[in-house]
Amino acid sequence: MIQQRANFDWMLKELSDGVYGTRQVVVLSADGLRIARYGGDPDAADRIAAACAGLQSLAGAVATEIPETDGKMRMVIIEMEGGYFYMMAAGPNAYLAVLAEAHVDAGLMSARMRDLVVRIGAHLTSPPRRNGQVV
Repeated sequence: MIQQRANFDWMLKELSDGVYGTRQVVVLSADGLRIARYGGDPDAADRIAAACAGLQSLAGAVATEIPETDGKMRMVIIEMEGGYFYMMAAGPNAYLAVLAEAHVDAGLMSARMRDLVVRIGAHLTSPPRRNGQVV
């Protein structure tokens, strides 16, 4: 079962507060459902989670073109005018996504996200679903 959203608040706040320029942190399931968020608008978090489902699928497809890999997406970073988007695999069927401002320390963000996933990755899981039901 997915952990209660409240259980994630302090962990996501710690990531956000620890990296200057963080705008929003979202934990999502592989099928694009928001599990938890910190910062920003709840509707924006839902849109980010939905978009991430397609992005992780695309990244996985590209990863299969590299023969020495297992074909699984580990991290995606998108730099755009005005900021960065990060998405990292965070456990079975779960991802951690962050929107950050342009002046964010990109290396620090990646490291802090990785640290968070290592510390609590087992809790950042979402059981697979089929037809809207947990399998």
